[in-house]
Amino acid sequence: MPRVRKGAARAQARKRILRRARGYFGTKHRHKKQAYNAVLRAGCYAYRDRRNRKRDMRALWIVRITAACRMRGTRYSLFMNGIKLAGITLNRKMLSQIAIEDPKVFDELVATAKKLSKAVPAKAAA
Repeated sequence: MPRVRKGAARAQARKRILRRARGYFGTKHRHKKQAYNAVLRAGCYAYRDRRNRKRDMRALWIVRITAACRMRGTRYSLFMNGIKLAGITLNRKMLSQIAIEDPKVFDELVATAKKLSKAVPAKAAA
């Protein structure tokens, strides 16, 4: 029986790797070994950053809400505490959108939160 040397299968594997490495710089899109390493690394970064994007977006929403609260004379933590006590179940994404697109509604939310949040005594200036 003749020895099988994987001619077609090996060519297909090489083609599959090089297709995924299309657009990479230098030898990373030409040579199978370099392309394989680049594709593997890119996959790891893509997997990690799909999760990090969620973290980054939440941080962005918090920054936007904080800025909107400070413009209205309150702090983020007091605002969120008041919103929670009021039973308003809007998430941070929605709150940041409201702050940008509908300032009047956000003013009402801040007023509600100020009423219900615990008054924190100001530090005496020395």
